Amino acid sequence: MSGHGFHVHGPHDHELEHAAHHADKDPFASRIAVTTAVLATVGALFGYMGGATQANASLYKNNAAIRKTEASNQWNYYQAKSSKQNLSELAIVIVAEDQRDRYRQEIDRYKEEKAQIKAKADALEAEARDWDQRSDAEMHLHHRWAQATTALQVSIALAAIALLTRRRWLEVGLYGVAAIGAGLGVAAVLHL
Repeated sequence: MSGHGFHVHGPHDHELEHAAHHADKDPFASRIAVTTAVLATVGALFGYMGGATQANASLYKNNAAIRKTEASNQWNYYQAKSSKQNLSELAIVIVAEDQRDRYRQEIDRYKEEKAQIKAKADALEAEARDWDQRSDAEMHLHHRWAQATTALQVSIALAAIALLTRRRWLEVGLYGVAAIGAGLGVAAVLHL
């Protein structure tokens, strides 16, 4: 629709408007029109939930990547401490006896620091795995919501065709496809 008074719409829009104006005279058209409105409303809600779960999945995946990077940084830090420990172990072999205690203390300090760094790196890796699992779960829900939305969109298209052709079997088909969409929506709500 344009702001200049020029209005263009599809044939199904005209048919739905016509059916709404003559609803009291045609129960078939009235039933299809109300069903279409309900399906469109539920479909919009399903679409919103699909978008929300997709956004959550992306955020969770981003959090996982951040934790993986932090864990990698900790492992690099661990490796640096290992290199220093190795140098101290080598120093024990090549320095004079009176200097060896200092290097033994450094070795013990590096071992303790490495244990702390390893614990932090392991915790970050576990957190990254948790974020990944949460992302995967949200993507699964997103797919359920998308399937439910698609089924409702197909049922709305069937409603328009049923209204245009006045075929009873198309009406039955639209209710069947709508029931499948509703079932998928329930599966999404139940996290199945």
